Amino acid sequence: MPEEGPVPKSRWGLIFDGAVNVYGNGIWAVIITPKGTHIHFSARLLFDCTHNIAEYEACIMGIEEAIDLRIKNLDIYEDSTLIINQIKGEWETRHPSLIPYKYYVRQLLTFFNKVELHHVPRDENQMAVALATLSSMYKVNHMNDMPTISIRCLERPAYVFAAEEVLDDKQCFHDIKVFSKVKSIHSGHPTKRKRL
Repeated sequence: MPEEGPVPKSRWGLIFDGAVNVYGNGIWAVIITPKGTHIHFSARLLFDCTHNIAEYEACIMGIEEAIDLRIKNLDIYEDSTLIINQIKGEWETRHPSLIPYKYYVRQLLTFFNKVELHHVPRDENQMAVALATLSSMYKVNHMNDMPTISIRCLERPAYVFAAEEVLDDKQCFHDIKVFSKVKSIHSGHPTKRKRL
């Protein structure tokens, strides 16, 4: 219920990424519940920005959503060493366009009881990278509709489902009998050899 919040000491996760490419600018954040399910948030940025600004925008979007969900303990994972270390205060923020972002993120983090920031290698953040790239490519209409992407699990190759029934007048074991004869001829079965 909206008036309820998460279990007070439960730990939640946040991964995020920003993408700036020839198709546009997109951001994606994923909140990970204590049970391991994912809550996705995405946006297409309709203003010019650098990759680092897109990363900060994605971080802020994820943090604001976590605040709205009344999460109090948050682990934040990101593949940008720059963003993580600037937010922690371990690296100086020199670029004028990034300074307000850093201060705003630090202000948002005061809403939590406990926050830990973790740098992860880019290959461990592939879901956020892929989703941010997708959001940068998708043209959002004025109603902010995003496409629903459904992913199915296929347990067999596609051709297995396309098997057709062949009707003929031969008995059901005909093909097995023919196969056995051909196999014994090719394998040099002793009963089929001719003596010289």
